[in-house]
Amino acid sequence: MLHHGCNRASRPATLISFYFYYPPRVSCIDIRNAWGHMQRFPIVVASLIVATSAYAADILQPIAEETVATPHISGYGELYLGGLSFSDEDDTFWAAGGAGRVNIPVAGRWNLQGDLTYDRVWDDSLYLDGIGTAIHGYYRDPDSFAAGAFATYKSYGSGSNGPTMYDYTVGPEAQVYFGNLTLYGQAYYGKFHINTFRLDEWGVRGIARFFVQKNLRLDAELIFDRTDLPFGNTVDIYGAAVQAMYRFDDTPWSVFGRYQFERTKIDAFEDRDTQKFVIGLRASFGSMSLFDEDRNGATMDTYRPNTLITFID
Repeated sequence: MLHHGCNRASRPATLISFYFYYPPRVSCIDIRNAWGHMQRFPIVVASLIVATSAYAADILQPIAEETVATPHISGYGELYLGGLSFSDEDDTFWAAGGAGRVNIPVAGRWNLQGDLTYDRVWDDSLYLDGIGTAIHGYYRDPDSFAAGAFATYKSYGSGSNGPTMYDYTVGPEAQVYFGNLTLYGQAYYGKFHINTFRLDEWGVRGIARFFVQKNLRLDAELIFDRTDLPFGNTVDIYGAAVQAMYRFDDTPWSVFGRYQFERTKIDAFEDRDTQKFVIGLRASFGSMSLFDEDRNGATMDTYRPNTLITFID
């Protein structure tokens, strides 16, 4: 039996909470009010976007760089730090994490890519984290398109007394290349396990990446995710994100800022909005630029919800 909300008169209003009936006791994961000192992050992200756009306003010509490269192993690792806020609360959670991705050409234009991700949200006493892996297998023509399939597995934790939680998904994905523009589509279906519960989950993503120049990338993303709860209830997430990334010429280092908005709709419950804003640092290997990385390197990724678990309310 799954319930929403933790009424505790002695504590502030709950931000994230859900109950799991697990005999002989009821375990409650409850992530409450966090520090409210991170409200400057949206300004940092906005400043990065404005600065990079102004810098590149006169460079909107097609990138002359040759897209086809000799197949080779490449990838990157990145870290981020930021905040997660809720529409009905004034305070902000800390959010941090990272990812590592490696792309390996296996035969001609066929590729395998492996991902490892870590995400965490927390306040002064409680936390929720997720560790994920993914594998992508796909065919790529760097001048035209990439198409294939992927599978993910992710486990979640909030302390030794929390329930056992993990999920897995599979689905198709494809990218289409139009000069400086990459269009990326992805769909997936899977199961979310919470102790003895098995919840159906599916979703779709659409991403546009525009390269103002070979080392300046602007992203826009749309997200829909649905989880089927017991007793016929559903949780729908409608999301959108923007991101700006700049790589320093002739170096492996990039900086980025990202803003992600999500609206969660739960049957018979009030809608809740979340906003996640982060800044980060990436180190790449085996690629000469962000554009080269997109067309020849580790170009695939997966959905990472603001609250880590899609049906948290």
